[in-house]
Amino acid sequence: MADTSLADMIIKLRQRRSAPLILELDLTEGITDEQPADPLSALLTHRRNRVGDVIDALRRAEADDRVKALVAKVGGRRIGLARIQELRDAITDFREAGKTTIAWAESYGEFAPGNLPYYLATAFEQVYLQPSGDLGLTGIAMEVMFYRGTLDKLGVEYELAKRHEYKNAVNVLTERGFDAPHKEAQQRVVDSVTEQLTEGIAERRGMSAADVRALIDKGPFIGTEAMEAGLVDALGYRDEVYAAARKQAGDQAELQYVGRYHRARSLASSARRLPNPRERFVALIHASGAIRRGRSGRGPVMAGSIGSDTLAAAIRAASADDRVRAIVLRVNSPGGSYVAADTIWREVVRARAVAKPVVVSMGDVAASGGYFISMAADVIVAEPGTLTGSIGVFGGKPVLDGLLDRTGVSTDAVGEGARAQMFSTSRPFSPDEWERVNAWLDRIYADFTGKVAETRRLTTEQVHQVARGRVWTGADAAANGLVDELGGLKVAERIARRRAGLPMDAPVRPYPRVNPLDRLRAPESSEDRAAAARLGAGLLGTGAPEAGALGDGPLGAGLLGAGVLGAGLLGAGLLGAGPLAESYGPVAPLAARLGLPAGGPLLLRGSWMIN
Repeated sequence: MADTSLADMIIKLRQRRSAPLILELDLTEGITDEQPADPLSALLTHRRNRVGDVIDALRRAEADDRVKALVAKVGGRRIGLARIQELRDAITDFREAGKTTIAWAESYGEFAPGNLPYYLATAFEQVYLQPSGDLGLTGIAMEVMFYRGTLDKLGVEYELAKRHEYKNAVNVLTERGFDAPHKEAQQRVVDSVTEQLTEGIAERRGMSAADVRALIDKGPFIGTEAMEAGLVDALGYRDEVYAAARKQAGDQAELQYVGRYHRARSLASSARRLPNPRERFVALIHASGAIRRGRSGRGPVMAGSIGSDTLAAAIRAASADDRVRAIVLRVNSPGGSYVAADTIWREVVRARAVAKPVVVSMGDVAASGGYFISMAADVIVAEPGTLTGSIGVFGGKPVLDGLLDRTGVSTDAVGEGARAQMFSTSRPFSPDEWERVNAWLDRIYADFTGKVAETRRLTTEQVHQVARGRVWTGADAAANGLVDELGGLKVAERIARRRAGLPMDAPVRPYPRVNPLDRLRAPESSEDRAAAARLGAGLLGTGAPEAGALGDGPLGAGLLGAGVLGAGLLGAGLLGAGPLAESYGPVAPLAARLGLPAGGPLLLRGSWMIN
């Protein structure tokens, strides 16, 4: 009996190892660019796929005869437009290799916009929707909250200057609605994204762009309406979706998550190759988060940050590594500190000077300071839906004398130096101080645009026409000379291999590979590999990001944070640099007791979010 059972187990195992495969891709937890550095973040996000791993797995599966189909569950946690476009390209290639592709969702937006999840689903050959679900194809809108009226009620004034009229992150504090340049820029972003979604859906659903645009005006749709309109192929529950997949792949087909498939194939591929410590490769360096001086940080609660010391050390190490033949810099940043961005820019220039090609792959956003660290690359690659540009600068401070007077707070000060109180929030700038602020802004803008002109081979006037603080989609940035090619990370990797003279199968490796010991030990010097290790941030991250001169507040760079000139909404206070202290100043203890978000009471995360 025991022998029979063992034989049956062996037979089943052999059948399982040779049976057809249906790959499963669960996108409801979202998708990330890179593996979190700290263990707690890694634990909390362990169910989230990495976009590079998914794309690699699908590339391998294209040539794998065992893989018959891909079934993806869409919806849930938001995925940015640029990452969706990367996934769409990989799914298209997989589909064109003759594999079955099925997308399904319980709902593409449940009484909410579902434009992007549905746009992703249309990359698949078959689109399913649960009978009780809806299709929130409603069109694209960008709504901005303006706080001028609130600040007036509080007695808070903001003295802010910008370069130039399209640098509109500060408008939420100084205006009561869109001014003409702000509205023009926002409308163009909406139009560009709408064009991309409309054309993409039309191509995959066999419709004209005009027909899709007309359907958008009729949305949202309940399930039966979506099917009648040709937007989905069938209504079905999960079991019915998987039954359809097995009917096409074979009844004996086994299910396997894309992540597990990727790990198994990667291990098998590594086992077949003899280790070669001198193997030449492309270094993949991630630059994700707001840009600040010092070390990078990441935590499970606060967003990650790009520290100039950490990222500059990584680029420096790759430049000095003989095995590294090219660098791919993956940028996903809304900006931040001008000085920190300039530090990183310099290392990109130095890498190119030692004949290491640098190719930038832009993620969902690479704007303002994010564009600054990108512009010196040999080639810039962005997705059509990437938000980029915003070549401009702003600065200023809140003036709280009205608020202090209303609350009965008085201030007094002693000092030495003509401008010792220049950055005090209890009084406005003097005319002499305001002149210094504007001189500072002029210098930064001239430096920014001058470096764009030099590295992008444009005239100063050409740069000024596309700069002035304006945010562009990747599609429009390419048309204006700010981006070289449209595509995702894999396109950037191919370009890097070609420029380095490497074969197209040369490895691309996250860089630097820092072991746990390197994270614990103090580096020998600023050029030691350990100096490039990301700082583990702990439960609350590393505090509010440095807002800096080049931040796009609505994208999360910290408009109301510490900054170069700004001292936070309610002043710097005496509470150090923790997240609440930087955002709330002297009322940080009260804010903590009230459970207010650490990012600040007026954190403008939603202004640029596309749903």
